[in-house]
Amino acid sequence: RGASGRGLYADVIGEIDASVGAVLKALDDQGVGENTLVIFTSDNGPWLSYGDHAGSAGPLREGKGTSWEGGVRVPCVMRWPGTLPANTESRAMLMTIDLLPTIARAAGAELPALPIDGLDVLPLLKGEAETKNPHEAYFFYYETNQLQGVTSGDGRWKLILPHTYRTLAGRPGGEGGKPVAYGHKTLARPELYDLETDPGETTDVADRHPEVVQRLANLAENARSDLGDSVTQREGRGARPAGRIEPERP
Repeated sequence: RGASGRGLYADVIGEIDASVGAVLKALDDQGVGENTLVIFTSDNGPWLSYGDHAGSAGPLREGKGTSWEGGVRVPCVMRWPGTLPANTESRAMLMTIDLLPTIARAAGAELPALPIDGLDVLPLLKGEAETKNPHEAYFFYYETNQLQGVTSGDGRWKLILPHTYRTLAGRPGGEGGKPVAYGHKTLARPELYDLETDPGETTDVADRHPEVVQRLANLAENARSDLGDSVTQREGRGARPAGRIEPERP
C-alpha cells in the first residue's frame, strides 16, 4: 500500500507485476520454466464507471460489460521457451475459449466427448507459416444468453447485433473507488465494423459491405439455433443443463 505513489489502483497493478515475477522465478527455480506454457491475459476490458480505478481501453470503444472492443479485446502475453517464438507479436484472432483445447493438445490430454466452443490454436501460437484461425466466427453472448455480436474468425469483420448496452456516453467515471451510474443505449439495427482499419469501432460500414453483413448474420442465426438467444426469444437445440456436483451425504 502506497508503494506506487499513484494511489490504490496503481498499487494493485504493482502487486500483480511483482506476483507474476514471483511465479516465473519459481518455475525457473524448479527447473520447469523451459517446459511450461505461461499465459497472462484478462477476461474483459476496464470497468469504466470506476474512473481512476478502472484502467483504460485506450482508443477502443466502451469497456467491461459490453461487446464492443473496449469490453472484449484484451492484452495477452505468452511464454513457452523453445516452442513459442520469443520477441514476436501476433495480430491473429483467438479467444479464451480456445485455451482449453489448445492446452489439452499440448499436454497430450483427451477432451470430453461433448461439444466444446473453443478449438486448438497451437499452430497459430507457434507462428507456423500459412496458419489461419480455425474458427469461421466467434460469438459474443452476454447478460442472460443475449447474442450481441459476431466476429469473423480472421478478426477483421465484426457485426454488432441489435441490443441494449450500458455506456457513460463520454461522461467521466468515478473517483477514489466510487463508481458513477451508467446510462443505457439501444442499437436498433445491425452495425458492421472493419476492425483492421477501425479497431475503435467509429464507422459503421454495413451499407458498403452488404455481403459481409449477410454472411455474419447467417452465422449468427446458426448460433441462435444451437445456443439460443434471449434478445430474439430463441431456444437453442444444443442447450444443456449446467454440470453440477451433488454434495456428499453424511
